[in-house]
Amino acid sequence: MSERTEAIPGLRRLPWRTEGGKPAYLSSDDPNSLLSLMADNVEEQTLTNAETVLGLVKPMYAPGARLTRDEALFMLRRTAECLADAINVARMRGERLAAD
Repeated sequence: MSERTEAIPGLRRLPWRTEGGKPAYLSSDDPNSLLSLMADNVEEQTLTNAETVLGLVKPMYAPGARLTRDEALFMLRRTAECLADAINVARMRGERLAAD
C-alpha cells in the first residue's frame, strides 16, 4: 500500500520523489513555471498509462478468457500499480483544489 503523504500549505506536492525517497514539493505561485508544467505532464502521463493498462487487461478478464497464474499475477500487479499511481494523482490534485 502506498504511503499517505500530507499536504504542506503553500507547497505543491510533485508526482515524483527526491533521491532519498521523500515527497518532492514545489514552492511557486506560477502554474506555468517549467516545473509546474513538467509535473502536470507527468500526472497526465500517469493517468494515460492507467487507461492503457485498463484497456489491455479488460480482454484478459472477459468471459471465456484463459490466463495462466503468472499472467493473472502480472496483470494484477500492473493494474494495482496503476491504481495506486492514479490515486496519488487524484490526491495531489485534491490538495491543490483545497489550497485555492
